[in-house]
Amino acid sequence: MTIKISGTGSALPEKILTNKDLEQMVETSDAWISERTGIKERHIAEEDSVASLSAEACRRALSDAGKTAEEVDLILLATCSPEMLLPCSACQVQSAIGAKNAVAFDINAACSGFLFALQTAHAYIVSGMYRNALIIGAEVLSKIVDWEDRGTCVLFGDGAGAVFVEASEDDHTGIQSMTAGSDGSRGGVLYCRERAVDYKDAFENEGIHICMNGGEVYKFAVRQVPDCIEKALTKIDLTPGDIDLFVLHQANLRIIEAIAKRLHVGMEHFPYNVDRVGNTSSAAIPLLLDELNKSGKIQKGQLLVLSGFGAGLTYGACVVRW
Repeated sequence: MTIKISGTGSALPEKILTNKDLEQMVETSDAWISERTGIKERHIAEEDSVASLSAEACRRALSDAGKTAEEVDLILLATCSPEMLLPCSACQVQSAIGAKNAVAFDINAACSGFLFALQTAHAYIVSGMYRNALIIGAEVLSKIVDWEDRGTCVLFGDGAGAVFVEASEDDHTGIQSMTAGSDGSRGGVLYCRERAVDYKDAFENEGIHICMNGGEVYKFAVRQVPDCIEKALTKIDLTPGDIDLFVLHQANLRIIEAIAKRLHVGMEHFPYNVDRVGNTSSAAIPLLLDELNKSGKIQKGQLLVLSGFGAGLTYGACVVRW
C-alpha cells in the first residue's frame, strides 16, 4: 500500500509586490534581483493569514478530489509563520472548512515542511490509522521579513498550497520512494527568533526577522538536494533521466539551475514559478504542483520528484507516479 495525490489546490494573496516596487523601498534594482534570484514579483498578504489562505487552498483541493470536508481524517499544516501559538493553524483550518471528523496539527520544518508532512501522512495512512489526509504548506513570511534588508526582503512571498491524499492499493501509483534528513548543527545559517512576549520590547530583540547566510544556503542546497534525490531514486532502481518533472522548492532560480546541472538533466524538466511568487517556504512545492496539475502539464503515469530544503537545516525528496 502507498498513498496517492487525488486533488490539489492553492491560494495567493491579491496584492503583488514587484521588483520595481522594491526599488522604492530599499537600495536594490529589478536587474539586481532578477540576475541573482530569477524573481520578478511576489504576493503579499494584507488581510490574509496562514489559516485563511490554507482554508481556501483546502477547499480547492477537496473540490479537485471530489471529496467533502467531513470525509477528511487528518489535516497536517506545514508552516513556520503562524499568527498564533495556540491554537495551531491546522485546527483553525479544520474549523473554517468544517472538517469535524479530522485530527489536525502543525509541522514546522521550514521550506521542507510540506515534504515532511507528506511523509508523515504516508506513515499514518499506510499503518492503517487513517484513510486520507489534507496536506498543506502555507506561509505569510512578509510579517517576519526585515523590509530594510535587501538581502532577504526581495526573496520571500506569501501563499498556500494543499493536496488531498488517500490510500492506494495500486503500488504503481502514488508515492514510490522517500528520503529525508536534518542537520541541526548548521541551523545558524538560516533562522528567525520568536517574538518577545512583551511586545513593547519586541523590535529591540536581535534576530526577530529572517536572518540568512545566503552563500551557505546555496552551497547546502546544490550539494544536498541532488544527493537526496539520487538516494530516493536508487531505492527504486531509477535514475534522474527517468523522471518527467522535478518539482523543487522554489527558493531561487539559480539554485534550481545548479541542481539540474548536477543531476545532468535539462531545465525543461524543472518547472518553476519562483519568478512570479518568490520563495514561499513550505508553500512552494504544493503551489507549483497545483499550477502544473490545473494547467494539464502533469499527465497520468508520469514520474515526479518532489524535493525541498530549508532552515534546520532540513531536506527531503520523494518520488511520485501521478
